[in-house]
Amino acid sequence: GQIPINPETGEIIDISIEDATQQVLKNMQAIIETAGYNITDIAKVTLFIKNMEHFSKINTIYEIFFNGHKPARAVVEVSRLPKDVLIEAECIAVKS
Repeated sequence: GQIPINPETGEIIDISIEDATQQVLKNMQAIIETAGYNITDIAKVTLFIKNMEHFSKINTIYEIFFNGHKPARAVVEVSRLPKDVLIEAECIAVKS
């Protein structure tokens, strides 16, 4: 799973749920691209969030990030995440 941490500074990015979501997705993208995949190879995403009331804001960032690609998705509200972040994401990428 990826949390909203800036890989260059080690700083947690959680000023807002939008910023945290963007950082999580950027981190996920960097990992899959390093492995030779791209965004359209993502088949499923699971989002773990601290507050389901953030879902609409998360969803807006998510739709912009995936730009029309619609992988399967699950969203789960949890009581606590590593380093007390607001969001964590994991994905499965598959080459077609």
